[in-house]
Amino acid sequence: MSRISSRRQLGALVGVVVLVGAGGWVAGTQVRSPADAAAAHNAPKAGPVTVAVQRQSLTATVVASGSVEFASPRPLALAGSVGTGASSVAGAEGAEQRITKAPVAGKEVKEGDVLMAVNGRPVLALSGSVPMYRALGPGASGDDVRQLQKALRRLGFDPGSISGNYRQGTAAAVTNWYTSKGYEAQKPSAEDQQQLGQLQQAVSSAQETLLTTNSTGPGTSSGAGDETGAGGGADGDTDGGTSTPGPQSSTDAQIHQLQLDSAKKSLNMANAALSTFQASYGTKVPAGEVVFFPKLPVRLNKVTVKTGDTASGPIGTVTSSDLEVQAVVPGTDAELLRKGMAVELTTTDGKKAKGTVSALGADAASSATTATTTGDSEGSTGSEGSADSAGTSASDASAPVQLRISVPDSGELADEAEAAVKVTIKLGASAGKVLVVPLAAIRTSSDGKVRVQVERDGKLSDVPVTVGLSAAGLVEVKPTSGTLEQGDNVVVGE
Repeated sequence: MSRISSRRQLGALVGVVVLVGAGGWVAGTQVRSPADAAAAHNAPKAGPVTVAVQRQSLTATVVASGSVEFASPRPLALAGSVGTGASSVAGAEGAEQRITKAPVAGKEVKEGDVLMAVNGRPVLALSGSVPMYRALGPGASGDDVRQLQKALRRLGFDPGSISGNYRQGTAAAVTNWYTSKGYEAQKPSAEDQQQLGQLQQAVSSAQETLLTTNSTGPGTSSGAGDETGAGGGADGDTDGGTSTPGPQSSTDAQIHQLQLDSAKKSLNMANAALSTFQASYGTKVPAGEVVFFPKLPVRLNKVTVKTGDTASGPIGTVTSSDLEVQAVVPGTDAELLRKGMAVELTTTDGKKAKGTVSALGADAASSATTATTTGDSEGSTGSEGSADSAGTSASDASAPVQLRISVPDSGELADEAEAAVKVTIKLGASAGKVLVVPLAAIRTSSDGKVRVQVERDGKLSDVPVTVGLSAAGLVEVKPTSGTLEQGDNVVVGE
């Protein structure tokens, strides 16, 4: 038993010695001098950051988000009152202009259509560039009358000659047009009829005065002169009216002539007043009953009134039936764009359509407020395009610039009004696959020469290049001397 115990004690002692030795070895490996510790914390030696040269096709594009809208928006308002006469006189019954049939948003309006009704009278649409600004009726003349006559003829109501003078032929055509729409053309009002009667009575009174004056001339009272002996002979004979007038009869003749002249003048004035009034008396088109549009059909895009509202002020907004896209791009991208560039439009669900850049900068921004004609997408390149895109501040070339895109064939966008679309404008494409490097690899010397640095076998060398198309952070390069191939590593940073 004692021998076994001694062996156990010896084994334990040896184990302790081994553990102590191992601990000392571990501790020794962890102990470092200050110099060794500092060296261990130094960063590894820096080397250049490189990227491999690629060979691929390159397409440069400007991409933006846009909104599909109807083209050529313009506000809709009436040029004046509908109807004439008592209903339009301030303070009279029914004087206030009330909408009795409101326009309908989304409706397409063609030439000759009824837009709405006010006080039971129609507001009609016609095509023309001269806005309605006055009532048109007998005696009126001008470009607006000629425009009305052309519209009536297009609608099948012949006004006679297209003279620009509103005469009976035009009045008859207006009457027939209104009748075809279920309305009565605006005839002379009660006030007009009353005034016509007064003027006709004035002419009759002036004629009667003139006749009376003629019938009471100096010759009708010559017998009185005989009784006083004026012009009588020695034997009492008298010559009646054949005697030479004395001083009194001469004065009477002058007075009579003055009365006659006055009566004639009054008649002439009465006839002139009647003629002037009759020249404008007849069937009229009130200023508020026609709206001329530069191009028809139009679409009632928004309506801001309802039945019962007054007809003063804005009524809504009309647009053409064509679609366009409004977008905003950074000023740096806008400098690359020109009118006429092709555009690809893509909806969120993948529908596609083609478009064309039709306006940039101020031209595109102003179209929503003053558009009275469709946008002109022709003819501007070079410096004009730069001016169009110069809606940016001189101090911030990246400021956003408005962009308008026409869509000649709406195609799959036909039902996408107010939808968001992706706008992709192709600036150019490489001729097949070309060598491309990141823009960060391009270095320009003080002499203006362009180069890239190539790392081969741990050594750097400069390769002169020319640059071409750039897109998505890559640029096309061609070596002018030396070699540059796909897979070569070019330096993009240190």
